[in-house]
Amino acid sequence: MTTRRSHIDRRALFTSAAAMALLAASGVSAAGAPQRGGRMRMALSGGARGDSWMAGDGLFMQVARQGMVFDTLTERAADGVLRGELATGWSSSDGGRVWQFDLRAGVFFHDGQPFTAKDAVASLAALRGARVEAVDPLTLRVTLDQPSASLPLLLAEPEYIIRPAHAFEDGIGTGLYRVKRFIPGRQLLTVRVEAHYKDGAAGWFDEVELTSIPSEQVRGEALGGYLVDAVDTRDVDGVRALPDVMLSPDARDVMQAVSTSVAQPARVSALRPLDDLRAAERWWFV
Repeated sequence: MTTRRSHIDRRALFTSAAAMALLAASGVSAAGAPQRGGRMRMALSGGARGDSWMAGDGLFMQVARQGMVFDTLTERAADGVLRGELATGWSSSDGGRVWQFDLRAGVFFHDGQPFTAKDAVASLAALRGARVEAVDPLTLRVTLDQPSASLPLLLAEPEYIIRPAHAFEDGIGTGLYRVKRFIPGRQLLTVRVEAHYKDGAAGWFDEVELTSIPSEQVRGEALGGYLVDAVDTRDVDGVRALPDVMLSPDARDVMQAVSTSVAQPARVSALRPLDDLRAAERWWFV
C-alpha cells in the first residue's frame, strides 16, 4: 500500500458523502513479484440486508464466498486455464458420464476441521442430474445422467463452493481469508489464514474489507477520495477523470475501477468483475 493511503486517518473519513455511505453501509500490469501486506478495501454493489452465507447472489456475496472465504473443486485461473483447487486431478469414464476427482490432502476449514470427500458430497448435492458419492476420504465420484465433457469447468462456478458438512450454513470455508466480522448487506472484514495450501501463489493481502454501497456515483466518490482501493462500476464518466485509477478490463468495457496502488497479474479474467470474483486472492499492493 502506498504511504499516502496507509496514513489516512479513518476517523476523519465520515466528512464526505462517500464516507457517510460507508458508515451507513457498515489494470496495472504485474510490477515485479507480488508483495504481502495491507488491507484491500472494495466497495461493491449487490449487497442486501437479507444476505447470508446461504442466500444472496449479488456481487457483494459472490466475491465474499468464492473470492475469499470458500474454495471450489476447480478454478478458472487468471490466465483462463482450468486448474485444480480443492481437487488435484480428475478423470472420466463411460464417455464422460462418470467422473472421479482426487481431493487435496491436508486442507482444513477455518474452524480447524479437515476437508474430506463428505464435505464435497454435501456441497454438490444440488448438482442437477448427478449422483455424488465419496469413494474414500479423498476421492469423489460424480455419476451424471447424461455425459458431459465440461463438468470440471462447471464445478469452478460460484454456486459450487465447498462448504463444511458439519457447519453447512456458516461462513466457514477453506479459502484464503477467514471471517472476522460480517454485517449482512453492509460489511465483511476478513483476515488472511496463517497457513494455507496456496501460500506463495496467492493471498497477498493481510486483510480484505468489503463494503456494500448501492450507488455507482458514491462508490466512485469513495474511490476518488482514497477511502477504498477498488469498486465495481459501469459508470465510465463518473470515474474516468479520477487520478491514480485504472479502468478494467479496458475503458471501452468497464467492469471495475481500481487504484493504481494495486497490482494485478499480467493477464486478468474479464468473465466477471474483479478478476472473475478473485481479486482478493490474486491482486496485491505495490
